[in-house]
Amino acid sequence: MHISDNTLVREGLRELRRRLPTGWIVGEPTLEAISGVDATAGLVAPDQRACTLGLEVRARLDPKGVRPLLDVAARSRWPGPLVVIARYLSESTRARLREGDLGYLDLTGNVRIVVREPGLYIEAQGAAEDPDREERPARSLRGAKAGRLVRVLLDRKEPPGVRELASLTKIDAGYVSRVLTFLDSEALVTRVGHGRMQSVDWPALLRRWAQEAPLESRGVQRTYLEPRGLSSFMARLTKSDERYAVTGSLAAAALAPAAPARFATVWVRDAATAATRLSLRPAESGANVLLLEPNDEGVFEGATQRDGVWYTAPSQCAADLLTSPGRGPAEGEELIRWMQTNEEAWRR
Repeated sequence: MHISDNTLVREGLRELRRRLPTGWIVGEPTLEAISGVDATAGLVAPDQRACTLGLEVRARLDPKGVRPLLDVAARSRWPGPLVVIARYLSESTRARLREGDLGYLDLTGNVRIVVREPGLYIEAQGAAEDPDREERPARSLRGAKAGRLVRVLLDRKEPPGVRELASLTKIDAGYVSRVLTFLDSEALVTRVGHGRMQSVDWPALLRRWAQEAPLESRGVQRTYLEPRGLSSFMARLTKSDERYAVTGSLAAAALAPAAPARFATVWVRDAATAATRLSLRPAESGANVLLLEPNDEGVFEGATQRDGVWYTAPSQCAADLLTSPGRGPAEGEELIRWMQTNEEAWRR
């Protein structure tokens, strides 16, 4: 092992010792490859039962690197628990390690180790962000340009290339390339050859977009009251010449019915103008209509008309629901399940 890897192991085990219950002991590591693992360390319980941890050491590990690591673990001859030690592990990386039943430990205190014999379970939260992160041009999906790119990747059956994406979204090809590199590192898209996209994990991408760009970050929200109820409001929308798109519960109900909607959420260009034309009353409490002014008009892309009312594309609606209050997230997940079984109905 390299000197830096040796240091990483020793510092990682010091972090583990801080997290262990009273009476548990971790010995000094054996810093050489044994049975296909990078290093090992003995673990002793208070009753003197013991096991040996197999340690896989990575200076840096992103979600894309977890699959090869799982393959390495599967090929190893190590019979005991395996733990990945790294300087820092992001939440998405940790989630994939949990799915692969691998323990992990980073130097910021993110720990999850499960040992069946002797029985031990440790899970603790460390840093939510890399404290030594280098500034990178694209490291999240927050912002209007990223949202436009995500929508195209979600809605297209065949993943477009960089130039096509740039043309479809009217975004600089350099920025598109940087975002795709970020998505590839997070295992949200798969690229082959000279960067050509092979596939998109659209459910994971959709959830990640909603997480990093929640509804309140994508526009200005204003609440109103339609005293005659939502049926009257929807009837008025059929006659409106405003550019709008209904999202949220009302849009999802047409595809994946849940409980009856009691609140209308609508993207509009100008909330004050739309409210006046739709005869809505401003209301801070008791509101039943939410008008949203988008930061980017991409929210209207892919909208379809049903019974005279314009609704957002399913991908937009699901993202909006996942960070909406109340039962919105549950309705968003229900809509995603519908989307998974009906891809031909919404992906072009």
